[in-house]
Amino acid sequence: MDKNQSNSENIDKELNDAAQEPQASGLNRIKKVIAVMSGKGGVGKSTVTSLLAVSLRKQGYTVGIMDADITGPSIPKMFGINERPENIGIGLMPVESARGIRIMSLNLLLENEDDPVIWRGPLIGNAIKQFWDDVIWGDLDYLLVDLPPGTSDAPLTVMQSLPLDGIVIVSSPQELVGMVVKKAVKMANMMNLTVIGLIENYSYVACPKCGEKIEVFGKARGEEGAKEANIPYLGSLPLDPKLANFCDEGKIEEYESAGIEKISESLK
Repeated sequence: MDKNQSNSENIDKELNDAAQEPQASGLNRIKKVIAVMSGKGGVGKSTVTSLLAVSLRKQGYTVGIMDADITGPSIPKMFGINERPENIGIGLMPVESARGIRIMSLNLLLENEDDPVIWRGPLIGNAIKQFWDDVIWGDLDYLLVDLPPGTSDAPLTVMQSLPLDGIVIVSSPQELVGMVVKKAVKMANMMNLTVIGLIENYSYVACPKCGEKIEVFGKARGEEGAKEANIPYLGSLPLDPKLANFCDEGKIEEYESAGIEKISESLK
């Protein structure tokens, strides 16, 4: 049997074993469920999700992250966690980060974090539903859901299956992104969901010597794009090499960002 097929079957079995018990969701009391999405990949959506979670946690809120990017999960790596979620008989326990952020990701169920998950849409959708039904999140002020990019099956599953209180859209300055932002907004509107607003990531790089803002991906378009899409503009975040290092080392909770602190106020 192919190793990847065997790995996928083991994950599917572990999730199904958890699903045989009474649904853990009956034990969960989550005040706000917010999805973070992007119209395309490569805009730093998972990083922004993690930074928002860290900011809310620093303010004293109880926070969880559901990594719904099933085939490209990166959240555990940024937080430096690799423990397996424990099945306690009534559901799976999310793994806690160093500062107490509760995290559930398919990568935590893999034998090796770089093993691919080769699943079709229905299996991905089922896994996302089980991350809601069969994970014991407990009492949370915020559950942030990191969606895969685009407007395909997985985001649709989240929008249809989870009681979302709102959606945050992440973009970058490229002109192409304006089009895909509109697609994401239209998808949310079709599902009658509230779009909290737009965050433009990678807006600029600050010169380490003089502090000048250099727009490496072209003129910032976030505020303009939000206006065109008729949604609030939440703010911009820089392209910061230091942040990349913190993520690579699994220490995103140690990164300080005044920009994200201000943006996180929009989620309240």
